This record gives sequence, structure tokens and C-alpha cells, in this order.
Amino acid sequence: MLMTYDLILKGGTVVTPGGTAETDIGVRGERIAFIGNLSGAEAAEIYDTTGLHILPGVIDSQVHFREPGMEYKADLETEARSAALGGVVAVFEMPNTNPTTTTPDMLQDKLNRAKGRMDVDHAFYAGATHENIHLLPEMEKMLGCCGVKVFMGASTGDLLIKDDEGVEAVLRAIKRRAAFHSEDEYRLEERRKLAVTGDWQSHIVVRDVEAAVSSTRRLLRLARKTGKRIHVLHISTAEEMELLRDAKDVASVEVLPNHLTLAAPDCYERLKGFAQQNPPVREQRHQDALWRAVNAGIVDVLATDHAPHTREEKERPYPASPSGMPGVQTLVPVMLTHVNNGKLSLQRFVELTSAGPQRVFGLADKGRVAEGYHADFTVVDLKRQETITEDWSKSKCGWTQYDGFEATGWPVATIIRGGFVMRDGEIVKKGGGQPVRFNETLETAE
Repeated sequence: MLMTYDLILKGGTVVTPGGTAETDIGVRGERIAFIGNLSGAEAAEIYDTTGLHILPGVIDSQVHFREPGMEYKADLETEARSAALGGVVAVFEMPNTNPTTTTPDMLQDKLNRAKGRMDVDHAFYAGATHENIHLLPEMEKMLGCCGVKVFMGASTGDLLIKDDEGVEAVLRAIKRRAAFHSEDEYRLEERRKLAVTGDWQSHIVVRDVEAAVSSTRRLLRLARKTGKRIHVLHISTAEEMELLRDAKDVASVEVLPNHLTLAAPDCYERLKGFAQQNPPVREQRHQDALWRAVNAGIVDVLATDHAPHTREEKERPYPASPSGMPGVQTLVPVMLTHVNNGKLSLQRFVELTSAGPQRVFGLADKGRVAEGYHADFTVVDLKRQETITEDWSKSKCGWTQYDGFEATGWPVATIIRGGFVMRDGEIVKKGGGQPVRFNETLETAE
């Protein structure tokens, strides 16, 4: 019997964490129907991927898209479009908007805003405060919620839980894995006086290594005390990686392309406030340690912490300049360049951007090239050489810290649930993004 499909990806090199194979993929509806030789099959569309690599759809599990409240620098529509242009199929968006995402109504408001406007699939974090702990069990069960986010260091509004008692109360209240910004607010408060006006290098003095290490040490103790799972975001220090290496029973670990690519003091001399983020980009010894941890398997997830600010805001003299850089569109080309330069394998990149998020967050039908899973693919030309420019970057903020970066490896198609969203650098389907499904919320969704 002749096999027919909606879409066949023909002749590409399919990449999984376990290896690569040159094969075909048949798609019916939103899902992968067959992987193997489809030379005798028919399809409504056949996409020739000869010479290209087909990755499981890249997932960016930490972004700040600024809506509601700060749409002048980013919004759900513009930043999702930037994601799709960069080969990203799904994003998890953070709660430090205005108002913050701290009630079921506010979480539903974001889902409503996303419908028909976001080009990529999406989920939203519930933000924890001292005042809303009783609401977190309800919020973490909502369709489209990727979990609870806790800021242990300074954040927007009341999104700050700096004390051990508050963190413990959050962990005891919830069932899913909680994500943490781990910097010690008590130490940050003591050290803010060390900021030197106009000197961005003093950022790594104010937010020093100990601020990160002491917070993560406290956090691990509380996770073990409560028997709960934690996800520690944007690790930036060698010392934290030593702690986290011995904490795989309770903690998963995220790193950012910024910390793997930029290093002090060069980045501050070159980019000034445009290199400022929290936790900060640190000296080379820390970057070296992060790379060792990536390749030793300590790191579970690679995400961007995409956090746009306007050019005018970033040009203010330190410490008036805000922390945060864009990154969702540059994730794939920057990291594929590291792959081509021998810093990590292509399989490890896939593990960090699809299989890792699938395992850590419990994605129901994303994160693998496997029959029955969503037909999400990031199709890349591994040898294509392009220069990242601010003109190519489509975040509303209008700039990228990687302007002028010579990339080897480039996204050529973003396929989400069986449909092309980006093809050859152009958006071909707008506003089709849907809420991501999680194993721990499926019962609620049905």
C-alpha cells in the first residue's frame, strides 16, 4: 500500500543525542509518523534536506518577552518572531513583567495575549512571592505553565524571596521542579556601594562569585531538606559547578551562550553596558569551567535568558544601566559555531536544547525526533557561514551583543508541529504558536 504524508523531509542527516543518521521523516498532521526510507512514498510536500542537518526543535526555556507592561522594548509577537527566525520552536517566558505573573488570572492573561500572535509554541512561568505561595499549587497545574520561578536576588516588584524560610515555604507548597535565579540578595545589598559610576567592570565586583555560590549552597540545602527538585538557572561560576556536580539528585543546571562566549574584561571594554546581565559575564577561568561542565554532563539545559532593553537604556552610565541582553535569535548560530570549532559535539548541543528540556520539564510531546512526537524540527546548514548583524536580529530592542559575529552553522528552516514557520530566512506562517504541554499538567488539561 502506498504511504502518503502531509510532509516528507527527504535525505537529511537526522541528529539525536544518540547519534546521526541519513534518513527520511514522514509527517502526518502535527506529528512524526515515520522515520526511515520513504523513497516509495507520496506527500503533499517534499522538502529536500540533502546536505542539511535536521535537529529536534530547539527549545529556549528561559526568555523575558516583556509583555505586559514593557512593550516599548519587546512584546510577545516580536520576540516570538525573532525566535522563529533563529530556529527556535518553543519558549518558556519569565514572570517579571508589569504586572508580574503571580496570580492565575495573570498567567491566563499571558496565554490569552499569546494566542494568534506568537509564531512559536510557548509556556509561562508562575512567579513566586511571599504573598502568593498559597496560589502556586493552582498555578503550576495550569495548562501552559512551565513551572514556578523564584528570584533569590533582586528582581521586579515583589518577585524576590531572599530568605531561607520563604524559599522553603515555596518548595513545600509545590510539586513540580522550581526554577531559581540564585544570587544572595543579602550580599548584593552589602556590595551595591562598590558600584563605580560609568565602570561596567565593577558589575562583577558588586555581584561577585560569593554572591552566587552562597545562594546556591543555601538552595541545595533547602532542596534536600524538603526533598524537592530544583532547576538552577544561568550558572556563571566555577565554584557553583563543583557544588552542582555533587547535587544531581536534586538539581538540574542551566548555562547561557553569553557565559560560554563572552568573557571579562574584554566584553565590558568592547560592549560596555550592552554586556551587562545578571549574573554577570565573568573572567575566562569561569568560562573554562562552564565548558568543562557542559562536556562532563553536569549541565542539563542551554537557554538564553533573552532579556531585551532599549539601546538608550543600555547606554546609561553604570549602575543606572539595566541588566539583560537579547539572545533567542542568536542561540543556534552562536552555538553551532562552537560545535564547528570543536567546543562541543552536535549531539551534545541537541541534548542541551531539546532532550534536556524534555527531561527536566517533563514535556509531553516535544524534545525528540521520534515517531508519535510533535513534528518540531530545527533544520540547519552546518557549514553555512554568515555574519550576525543587528539588521538580521529582529528583537524589538534593535541590537545584539553578537553584531559582527562570524558564524559557521545557520538555521534554514523552523518547522513546528508539521508546519513551516520560518523557511530560508523568511517567516511563512504567523501567529500559530500553541501552549506547550507538560506531563504533570495533562490530567488538568483533559
